[in-house]
Amino acid sequence: MKQLVKHFVAGAMLSSALVSTSVMAEQKLAVVDVQGIFQAMPQAAEIQNAIQMEFKDQIEEVNQLQRDGQFYAERLQRDAATMSEQEKKDLEQKILTVREQLSQKAQPLQQNIQRRSNEERNKLLGLIKQAIDSVAAKQGYDLILNANAVAFANDQIDLSEDVLAQVSKAN
Repeated sequence: MKQLVKHFVAGAMLSSALVSTSVMAEQKLAVVDVQGIFQAMPQAAEIQNAIQMEFKDQIEEVNQLQRDGQFYAERLQRDAATMSEQEKKDLEQKILTVREQLSQKAQPLQQNIQRRSNEERNKLLGLIKQAIDSVAAKQGYDLILNANAVAFANDQIDLSEDVLAQVSKAN
């Protein structure tokens, strides 16, 4: 009896494996290089430029503070031997003031730029997702994987060019 059950279970497993492979063979699969599409999108460069312009004044202010701090530090190092104690203290105080201003302005600026970059990045990833969905629907694909998650895929199932063309049209 046990032998019969074992054969029955083995037969059921074998037939289920054969059915599942035939079902898998009927599915249409493809890959897409999302990161490559993101980097190749014309919108990505435009957004980077827009963010730079948005924070241009603040970036310039932080850069000027860095230059000032460097100038004061170099001057102190270069001219310390010929300066009076009061001049040294004044210059050291200027350096400390510039460093404080720099720390108060640089970190929030970096956080704001990062936040805006993430917002815009998420918008572009949404566009890429819509383009992938559109290309998959038009060409009848059942499953599309990220190319970075796949060990190997031949070029015939890579839809990256089609998706990039679709995303570029959305501009």
